[in-house]
Amino acid sequence: MEDTQIITSLAQRVVENVEQVIIGKRREVEMTLIALLCEGHLLIEDVPGVGKTMLARAIAKSIGCSFRRIQFTPDMLPSDVTGVSVFNQKTLEFEFRHGPVMAQIVLADEINRATPKTQSALLEAMEERQVTVDGVTYPMERPFLVLATQNPIEYEGTFPLPEAQIDRFMMRLSLGYPSAIDEMRVLESQREHHPLQDIGQVISGEELLKAQNAILQIYADDLIKEYIVELAGATRRHPDIYLGVSPRGSLALFKATRAYAALQGRTYAIPDDVKALLEPTFAHRLIISPSARIKNVEARAVVEQIAASVPVPGTRIRAR
Repeated sequence: MEDTQIITSLAQRVVENVEQVIIGKRREVEMTLIALLCEGHLLIEDVPGVGKTMLARAIAKSIGCSFRRIQFTPDMLPSDVTGVSVFNQKTLEFEFRHGPVMAQIVLADEINRATPKTQSALLEAMEERQVTVDGVTYPMERPFLVLATQNPIEYEGTFPLPEAQIDRFMMRLSLGYPSAIDEMRVLESQREHHPLQDIGQVISGEELLKAQNAILQIYADDLIKEYIVELAGATRRHPDIYLGVSPRGSLALFKATRAYAALQGRTYAIPDDVKALLEPTFAHRLIISPSARIKNVEARAVVEQIAASVPVPGTRIRAR
């Protein structure tokens, strides 16, 4: 119970802080926090100007962690991300100069404007939390989170993310346009200056690490695990899907489910927690088959079909 209180208290402080900047998007803010609590990476995909970058910056300012921003462009090189070894003429030795990825919170802005070669520079950092340059491995400091933003792939000057990289993102979110009332509030909040200037740190890095460890104590019954595996298996058998969810995707949903349960004030996960996280964790990992793509079948619609078709587990009677 104490672990749950730690998580809910931390979540409330961060969410309320970020909502001063990101208005009317509480669910998206909570999903971002879930990724942070699970040490997962987040992909925010939407049209320009809806607050993708501001969400990442507000999260970073709320946490006492180092923050770096990488603006991806077509002419970027992998060394611009990871760092490079430079020869020092005084010491007559090569010295490694850390790239912007060597931070705790990394904002990869417009990640799909860089070429696949440069995008792949993040693969090792995101999965193994380390960077290898010239045969030397440099570990990342915990916590480590990549918040990546991307424009829709039909926009000019974008490159689709490779399957191996998109699978490393725990969740994908879409902010969408605000309602008319919320947009009025946005205009009013920026009448004199940007509200991002007013928010500050509300939790420490130590508190975040403690909350991340507390997530591991949230109970998930074997029935919940079986439900997640069944959902993942259904994506691999669906006729409209060329490539289904990987075991990494199942693990992402399992971790996110426990974090979501903690945010609801519970010490255990239920099937509704799984359903709430199904689309953000599964949809971006699915590759629609060419024949289904012709019929304009979308991954989100397939996930909804699967959620409706896979039976929800019931209760288990335990022997005393």
